[in-house]
Amino acid sequence: MNEQKKQRRSFTEEYKREAAGLVIDTGRSIAAVAREIKVGEQTLGKWVKLEKARRGSSASSGSLSEEEHAELKRLRQENFELKKDNEFLGKAAVFFASKQQHRNDSN
Repeated sequence: MNEQKKQRRSFTEEYKREAAGLVIDTGRSIAAVAREIKVGEQTLGKWVKLEKARRGSSASSGSLSEEEHAELKRLRQENFELKKDNEFLGKAAVFFASKQQHRNDSN
């Protein structure tokens, strides 16, 4: 049987923190966020645990007010959505550029 190995993806620490923030700050479930960003639930669960620990240790340096926390939550969600939009637009640009190239090659 010919088995293909699945290439393991790597993620930056910033991406992991933002993904965990979507769970922590929005109250959405790990399963829902994991499906949305296409990572395993266990992987995201580990990131959430690490982020909660990191935030707990940084809380001693000064905690956010409820208003600041709400704003941070909103900005993290907006940042995530903008990154997804940017990724989509990049893919669309590549698609249309290849169509244009194909059209030019046909002439």
